[in-house]
Amino acid sequence: MVRQHRDNRSTFIRVKCPDCENEQLVFDKASTKVDCVVCGKVLAEPTGGKAGIQVEKLAVYK
Repeated sequence: MVRQHRDNRSTFIRVKCPDCENEQLVFDKASTKVDCVVCGKVLAEPTGGKAGIQVEKLAVYK
């Protein structure tokens, strides 16, 4: 039996809101719109695959 090695293709991204400077984690394949929990600005929108991150990325976590 052959086993396939599969890498984890999902990551979380720490982003920073440009309006209120809040930092929060966003899933890179988000299927819904992600808003800032403090001010409500849109941080990411779904694009059918990976989410379209619209703000500054600070770090990527695998």
